[in-house]
Amino acid sequence: MFGAKNLKVERVTDENGRQAAIKVLRATYEKEKEWVQDGGKVFEAEDLSREDVSWFVVAKKDQPIGVLRVMYDPPLELYHEYGFKPVDGDLDVEKFVQENRIAEIGRFAVVPDERRNFVAAANLMRAAVRDTLERGYSHYITDVFEGEKHSPYKFHTRVMGFEVVATHDVGELNCPCRRLTMVLDLKAAYLRLRKSKGWLYRFLTDGWPESLHQKLDSEFTDDSGEDWSADSSLTPSVA
Repeated sequence: MFGAKNLKVERVTDENGRQAAIKVLRATYEKEKEWVQDGGKVFEAEDLSREDVSWFVVAKKDQPIGVLRVMYDPPLELYHEYGFKPVDGDLDVEKFVQENRIAEIGRFAVVPDERRNFVAAANLMRAAVRDTLERGYSHYITDVFEGEKHSPYKFHTRVMGFEVVATHDVGELNCPCRRLTMVLDLKAAYLRLRKSKGWLYRFLTDGWPESLHQKLDSEFTDDSGEDWSADSSLTPSVA
């Protein structure tokens, strides 16, 4: 579907996979964007043995074209150091972190020649989302650059349903653009995508065990049996 049969996504588990990911990071983060001096340092060798980090690479005919990282239980205190400014003025970050299981999704890059290949990005998201849900995490948090030419902002908001919750001006990457911090409620996004009955829902959930669907369905109701997801201030709206 949509050229997907020429694509293969794998979680990086060895040095060969790491080098494939670095090839993408050098082409994008280092040479094209100049966000880092050395793309190889974005994906350190120690990440291969970390239980709290998952890297994924998508390849087209055995050539790596995209990469994505998920970091579980990220050190969110860094956002305070970066000058984290809630959009609504009263977001309680500590409470949000305490009440939810957070994973940071980022280092999301597709090489320039394949950037119009929407399914490459979708394949990476599919692999990441399944990994995240199977670990029992409830929300994604990520940063995108405001106004950056190849920002995934539209993909995140229009396709996945992320919401902007805060901004900050500095971060790890060397980019002058303001950072938009975004959050996605994974369970709420699942329910909305399923209701839409569109191709994206079928694509993202392809190959899921029935137990994962049942888990998400059961966690959308509280003790009273009422659907709570629509009342969440962080519930995304998927077009």
